[in-house]
Amino acid sequence: MDKTVVVRIDRQVRHPLYGKTVRRSSKLAAHDEQNDAHVGDTVRITETRPVSKTKRWRVVEVVERAK
Repeated sequence: MDKTVVVRIDRQVRHPLYGKTVRRSSKLAAHDEQNDAHVGDTVRITETRPVSKTKRWRVVEVVERAK
């Protein structure tokens, strides 16, 4: 997919019954106009108008490059 990156967003939530902290993640397709982001990079995204069927997010900047 040209100009598209899949961003994984990790979060921690408390289980409603047991109270244990559980990791949850969601994957969002984001538009990367310059094809600047690579695998393992930390990026900042923002919500935008629909670019395609699944893309409603846009890459604003690459915060940290992967090692």
